[in-house]
Amino acid sequence: MDLKSEQSVSLASFIDHTLLKPEATSADIVRCCDEAQAYGFAAVCVNPVWVSQAARALAGRATAVCTVVGFPLGATTTEAKVFEARQALENGAKEIDMVLAIGKLKEGDFSFVEADIRAVTEVAHQHHALCKVIIEAALLDDTEKLKACQLIQAANADFVKTSTGFSQGGATIGDVRLLRQAVGPAIGVKASGGIRSREAAQQLIAAGATRIGTSNGVSLIKSEDGLSKY
Repeated sequence: MDLKSEQSVSLASFIDHTLLKPEATSADIVRCCDEAQAYGFAAVCVNPVWVSQAARALAGRATAVCTVVGFPLGATTTEAKVFEARQALENGAKEIDMVLAIGKLKEGDFSFVEADIRAVTEVAHQHHALCKVIIEAALLDDTEKLKACQLIQAANADFVKTSTGFSQGGATIGDVRLLRQAVGPAIGVKASGGIRSREAAQQLIAAGATRIGTSNGVSLIKSEDGLSKY
């Protein structure tokens, strides 16, 4: 294997191949799962309605099925998030990306935020699955980001994730670096939102990301010049 191929394989192992568009169809999910298998991506990330189909398509494969909970606003009740997570896990999801209760964090209701995260994390861990917590960094100041990291760690979640990709901004090198410094080596950092080039993905990994959430995974791996073709 040449150096370029080795680098592509290495990058692929970081990627959560993401398809969260509301207009996605069964055929799109099949394509997403086929691509994930072909390129060796860490996971596919799909909306809950598609978890069963993705789990069947990836049965026996190394690529995990990831889904989203409380997405994209984080403003559903804890009980709804727990139900959504449990149903997804029973349908074959191995990773849960939940959206933190952003407004509750901003108003300082930290006990609610921690309990919300803990409830979803516990059901994920009961199913031997990972829980990643989306903080929607574009809506937070640095003090709020650091507090979110503290609460995520206190609730025993497995990752902090930058963004949904549906808000005002996506992953930045500065945010990833800040989050990694905040959590240390103990948990993962997932960068997501607006990652459209190999160079951007590699810079985010260098800053401390251990997962890259992107719908441009195939383009990142296939790109000859390090830039996505779209």
